[in-house]
Order: sequence, then structure tokens, then C-alpha cells
Amino acid sequence: MKKLPYFLLVLLCTTGLSLASFAQSTTDLTGTWTLDVKTDAGSGTPTFKLTQNAEGKLTGTYEGQLGESAVTGTIKDNVFHIEFSVQGNLIKYDGKIENDTMSGKVELGTMASGTFTGKKNNR
Repeated sequence: MKKLPYFLLVLLCTTGLSLASFAQSTTDLTGTWTLDVKTDAGSGTPTFKLTQNAEGKLTGTYEGQLGESAVTGTIKDNVFHIEFSVQGNLIKYDGKIENDTMSGKVELGTMASGTFTGKKNNR
């Protein structure tokens, strides 16, 4: 019977360590990001200012060749989706983040599509 409390103690410690590791590995996009976008219609270097909440919801602003717009999105693990509208066109950024860099694909409504890379501004 002495083994049951010991087993429960080990189980609780292991679970606690796993949860602590999970919490530390959560990716956070909060901050200012400068992107290098290349599409079949040209290129640009927009800036995103993003805030991420605990549930992985993203809000912020886009500023670039398409003007300035409010953005929304989501992130799960290291995969994110950001979108906003410009003159009736839905702009979508889908990508992955690793440390302070991101990369992925962009769809500029019906205007163009392409790829992007980006870095977080650490100022």
C-alpha cells in the first residue's frame, strides 16, 4: 500500500514537468515584424504589429504597399494564419515561425500570390 502514494507523487511530478515544458515552448508572435514579400505582381516589405493572447488569437495592424489595415489571426504551435481586407480583397498570410523568423505563403485576394520571410524587430 505504500507504493500507491509514491506512484501518485511520481505521476504528479511528471505531469507538472510536462506542463512546464509545454508552457515554455509556446510560440508568441507579439511584437513588430518586418517581412520580405515576393509575389508574381511584385515585391514589398510590409510591417506587422501583432499581439497574441493566451488562446492563440492574433490582432494587430498591417502597414505596407496595400496601405494600413487591422489584422486578425490565429497561431497553434508554430503554425499561424493572419488575414485582413483591402478594397474587398481578402489578404491571407499562412506560415510557420521559428524563434524570431517566419516564412510562408501569401495570397493577395485575386491580385497575386507568393511567398514571404520575416524577422521580429528586437528593439
